[in-house]
Amino acid sequence: MADMVNHPPHYTSHPSGVECITVTEHMNFNIGNAVKYLWRADEKGNATENLEKARWYIDRELQRRRQLVSQECA
Repeated sequence: MADMVNHPPHYTSHPSGVECITVTEHMNFNIGNAVKYLWRADEKGNATENLEKARWYIDRELQRRRQLVSQECA
């Protein structure tokens, strides 16, 4: 039986054998979450919804970075 808390199959089934968290823990929150939803897109739930969630986090990160640039230029 799969360990759904510590090592759920939708995060450990990548052909590389790498677990999603091994990669995403080195990223900021928004980018890490976007990668997480991309990673599991075809493995858990509705793929389209997962891709939309990834886009939401990417948009949020773009907004954050644009705000930082505008603050630096002010």
